[in-house]
Amino acid sequence: MEKRDYYEVLGVDKGASEGDIKKAYRKAAMKYHPDKFVNANDAEKKDAEEKFKEINEAYQILSDPQKKQQYDQFGHAAFEAGAGFGGGDFNNFDFGDIFGDIFGGGGFGDFEGFAGFGGSSRRSYAEPGHDLRYNLEITLEEAAKGVEKTIKYKRNGKCEHCHGTGAEDSKTKTCPTCNGQGTVKTQQRTILGIIPSQTVCPDCHGKGEVPEKKCKHCHGTGIAKETVEKKVNVPAGIDDGQKLKYAGLGEASQSGGPNGDLYIVIRIKSHDIFVRDRENLYCEVPISYSTAVLGGEVEIPTLNGKKTIRVPEGTESGRLLKVKGEGIKSLRGYGQGDIIVKITIETPKKLTDKQKELLQKFEESLNDKNYEQKSGFMKKVKKFFKDIIE
Repeated sequence: MEKRDYYEVLGVDKGASEGDIKKAYRKAAMKYHPDKFVNANDAEKKDAEEKFKEINEAYQILSDPQKKQQYDQFGHAAFEAGAGFGGGDFNNFDFGDIFGDIFGGGGFGDFEGFAGFGGSSRRSYAEPGHDLRYNLEITLEEAAKGVEKTIKYKRNGKCEHCHGTGAEDSKTKTCPTCNGQGTVKTQQRTILGIIPSQTVCPDCHGKGEVPEKKCKHCHGTGIAKETVEKKVNVPAGIDDGQKLKYAGLGEASQSGGPNGDLYIVIRIKSHDIFVRDRENLYCEVPISYSTAVLGGEVEIPTLNGKKTIRVPEGTESGRLLKVKGEGIKSLRGYGQGDIIVKITIETPKKLTDKQKELLQKFEESLNDKNYEQKSGFMKKVKKFFKDIIE
């Protein structure tokens, strides 16, 4: 059966914010949650299961910025087997993880054994470390051609003395709070009533173990400050605000989970000559009055050096000339942008008396045929006043 549009499933527009998507998901998930269909017949239960699975599948995609971008561009094809987009198999997806995020941990309780939803029979309660953000400033030239940069940043890493266990000599014991389960059961009051749920144990942070004796270096946290040096390859064509993701280079997890990720945000310095718009570069080039009238060759800058272009005879100020293939290479490898040159005519100043005299004689030699715009404008003015008088 053909899959429904994910936005339609959640009942939101394509431009919906992250908050709107989360709100719509919560409403839809509560409507079709299996706990509400305990006394329903088999057909109703099956229909609710399918809808509930569809809702969670839609939220998994639309709540992830990267997956959402892929879906917006390629639709369901982005997540089909063999599509090459890094996702698509929902059979082993743990819906409890989503509810833990939406409903503050524990959600609707333990539904690992819920029929028809697949998933693992054993959950991991070890939370990943925090993601980090690093702003990397580069020049327009570096963005156009690509560059390798070395960055340094500080993060919370694993304590080297206890190897992240938080225990002196790495000796641990079963957590007495959760009895080694990594979670504690709680009750959550919702609009559906009081619902049992489970949250990550506050003492062992999901590991199920606590130190026999706390590490004296990290005081039992398993975390220590460290400085990381990393070489970053910035691809040619990258634009301002785009991010590079380095998995596992974020902060260490206190609960024994994987490290968070490092997101490098590209910031491109303003340029003295060019203004960038996607793959195109824009610049203003001043020319002399005589070049504008007679036409001629003008030297312009490019990111690859100087280039000579031909200015047509009778060029007016503000005219745009395109220099093909001298812009920014597409990040996806589909061709290259252009340089768009805006012509500005510079009025000569500080003329000598002789120059003024020659210019005056030249002006007197011209007529309306030489000034098409002026002639046309004056005709409109005459008609305007004529209509007023009549």
